[in-house]
Amino acid sequence: MDQPDRRRPPVNRFVRAVLGLFAAPRVNMREDYAKVRRLQRQLASMPLPGPRVPFREATVDDGKHPIPVRVFNPVERSRDDVLLFFHGGGWVTGDIESYTPACATMAELTGCVVVSVDYCLAPEHPFPAGLDDCLHIARLLLDEPHRIGADDASRIVLVGDSAGGNLAAVVSQQLHAEGHATPGRQILLYPVTHWDHDPRTSPFASVRDHGKDYRLTTHEVQDYLEMYVPDAQARKDPRVAPLMADDFSGQPDTLLITAELDLLCDEGEAYGRALEEAGNSVTIHRVDGALHGPRFSRSLRQAYEVINAFLDADVPANSGAAP
Repeated sequence: MDQPDRRRPPVNRFVRAVLGLFAAPRVNMREDYAKVRRLQRQLASMPLPGPRVPFREATVDDGKHPIPVRVFNPVERSRDDVLLFFHGGGWVTGDIESYTPACATMAELTGCVVVSVDYCLAPEHPFPAGLDDCLHIARLLLDEPHRIGADDASRIVLVGDSAGGNLAAVVSQQLHAEGHATPGRQILLYPVTHWDHDPRTSPFASVRDHGKDYRLTTHEVQDYLEMYVPDAQARKDPRVAPLMADDFSGQPDTLLITAELDLLCDEGEAYGRALEEAGNSVTIHRVDGALHGPRFSRSLRQAYEVINAFLDADVPANSGAAP
């Protein structure tokens, strides 16, 4: 495992002040989440330079409600992998519309088909509604990979960022626990893996070091978790906090990307170490100097270089099979 060295000089005051300029606007997410959703969709609808990645929409009915998905086809498909993507947004914001630019970029820079899932959002649909949607789509595509142009389940790669990284990790754990076929690989981008982001009680230094001045704050993460899982005790459930699992075995080969100045950095890397200690193949890559989410060209380019190298590695011979 590529394990980052935590021994590094602290961010100096000037750099901290500059990075603080990129902090997310402070909103009361409990009151303004609907406004944030609308703003995200408006920003996503703005035209961007570069090739337009074609996509098609479909709806999957799980017997309870329809689950929209959006399938992005790269202009030039260079890999057989299909990336099954769960978006971020704290389980509260984000959808296939607001994440369309990110998914189009993902398809174009990887040369892979990308399938984006529009899972149910809190607080209207609290835990486990969104997770159940992601599990349903994952089971369906792993059982019938031809639906999205994959030869077999080993070519399906779970991908998620932030809360979506949390969902991807939990989906992989749940699939293994129920004896279902698992994806060939998973890519977890700065995932939420723990339930405690209070700087007074969190076991992770990054929560205290980076949870106040940058893009994502400890208050925001706690608000998201409380909206997603209103029952405080239930937040310790491994289906919410995958780092609390008793069994980390049987997981897909994993690429875990963290951002140095993200309060989630330490818990993401702790999850990677837990997977490795259980015998899984894990690569951890920390993007130095990056905030939560690769928002700038240098960190975004670096992240995709690592992702493409991971996708180019040989798929394990037994991946995709049920235990």
